[in-house]
Amino acid sequence: MPVSEPGTGIVRENPARLGEIVGRVPVADAARVDRAVRAAEDAQRDWRDVPAAERAGVLSRAADALAAAGGIAELLARESGKPVADCEGEVRFAAAYLRWAAEHAPAAYADREVDDAAGRLLLRHRPYGVVAAITPWNAPVILTLLKVGPALAAGNTAVVKPSPLAPLAVTRVLELFPPELVRVVHGGAGTGQALAGHPRVHLVAFTGGAEAGRAIGAAAAAAITPVLLELGGNDPVVLLDDARLDDADMDRLVMASFATAGQVCMAAKRVYVPRSRFDDVRDAYVAAAARTVVLGDPLDRETTVGPVISADAARRIRGLVADAARRGASAVPLGSVRADLTRGHFVRPVLVTGAGDEAPVVSGEQFGPVVPLLPYDGEDEVLARANAGDLGLGASVWSADEDRAFAFARRFEAGFAFVNTHNRTGMSLRAPFGGVKRSGHGREYGAEGLLEYAQTCAVHAPAAFRAGGAGMGAGAYPS
Repeated sequence: MPVSEPGTGIVRENPARLGEIVGRVPVADAARVDRAVRAAEDAQRDWRDVPAAERAGVLSRAADALAAAGGIAELLARESGKPVADCEGEVRFAAAYLRWAAEHAPAAYADREVDDAAGRLLLRHRPYGVVAAITPWNAPVILTLLKVGPALAAGNTAVVKPSPLAPLAVTRVLELFPPELVRVVHGGAGTGQALAGHPRVHLVAFTGGAEAGRAIGAAAAAAITPVLLELGGNDPVVLLDDARLDDADMDRLVMASFATAGQVCMAAKRVYVPRSRFDDVRDAYVAAAARTVVLGDPLDRETTVGPVISADAARRIRGLVADAARRGASAVPLGSVRADLTRGHFVRPVLVTGAGDEAPVVSGEQFGPVVPLLPYDGEDEVLARANAGDLGLGASVWSADEDRAFAFARRFEAGFAFVNTHNRTGMSLRAPFGGVKRSGHGREYGAEGLLEYAQTCAVHAPAAFRAGGAGMGAGAYPS
C-alpha cells in the first residue's frame, strides 16, 4: 500500500502487518497552508503579550493531558513499527520535556538589565512570530514537542507538518494544545516547501534527512527565513583499551544501535575496538544481542526491535549488507526472531565485521539495524577515523577513567559526546543537543534549545550621553 493515494490523502499502513491501514489524513495544498499560517499569525499577536508564566502554564497543562491520554503509544507503534514499550517511553519523555520547558522558560526569556559605568543595557527576548515545525517519523512525539514547546513558551505560534510516514499519533498529541496556537498541515515535500517558504513564517525548525533539509533550507532562503536543522549522523563509538564492558555495558551498547531498528539520528552506527580486544568484544556483543534483541511485532511486549519504516528502507539496508559482503566482510545475525518476517518490513539485525572504512556500511549513515565492528591500533588513528566524513551529530567514548574519556571526547568533531553510554540513555533535558559540520545547526534541549525560539534585542543608553556624561564626538567609535 503506498503512503498516499489520489483522492484519499495520506494513507498509513502498519509496517509490521502489511495491508492493515492504521489511518488517513488529508493533504494540505498551498492554499490550505496559507490559511493555516495566516490564522497562526493572527493568534500570535495576542499570544506574544501573554505573561511568560501563563504561557508556561499551557505547556504544563498539555504535559498533564499527554500523560493522562490513552492509546497514543499503541497508535504510534502501529503506524511507525516502534515497539509499544518504546513508544510509551517516548510519550512519557515528551511530557517530562514539556514540564521541564514550562519550569525553565520564564527565566530563559526574562529581560536582563545592567546599569553600570559603561551605561545602561537592556536585553529582551522577542518571539519570531509564526514557527513552522517540520518533523520526522522516527520519534514524532518528542521531536515535535521539542519545537512546539519552546516556540509557544517564547510567545510564538506554530504550524506543524508531520511526516507522512507517521502523521497520526503526533496529530492526536497536538490536539492537546489550544487550537489557535498550534495548527497542523499534512503532506509530503510540496506541503513542506510551501510551509517553509511562506513569507509569513519567520522561523523554520526541521528534523530529518539531508536531502529534505536542503529543500527546506532553499525554500526558506527565498523568504530570508532562518532555519534550525537537525540532520543525520554517522555516530562513532570508541571503546578505549581500559573500557569496562560488563554485561550491562554491552547490553546498553547493543541497544544504542538497535533501538527503533537503528532508525535514529544519534544511534551508535560504527563501533571501534582496540585490536587486542576485538575477538572478546565481538563475542560479548553477540551475547548481549542474544539477551536484548528480539525482532517481532511492535505490539508484542517482548519485542525490542520492530520493522523498518518502509519497503524502500528495507531494500536499502539489505543492500548495504550485501555490498559489505561483496567487499569481503561478514555479517553475523543477532538476537532472536518472534515474527513472521514476510508480514512486514522486517530486517534482521546484524553485526558486520571485516569491513573497510571505505565501505558504505561504515562511511555512511546506515539508518537501520546494521552496525560495523572495526579494529584500531592507536588513539590518534581511531580519532581520525571517527572524525572522518561530513557528519558530526553524536559520538561516544568508553573508558574506566572518566577524565581520560572527557579528554578524548573534547577532540571529537561532534555536537554531542556521550561518555560510557550512547543514544537516549546518555541524553539529559539540560544538555543542548545538535550537530556540527553537515549534521545541521541549532540546538534542542537545555536553555540553548529554548533560546533558539526567541530573538535577543537590545536597548542601550551609553554612559557618555547620560546626565553628567562626558559626551563623544559625532561619528566617533566607542572605546
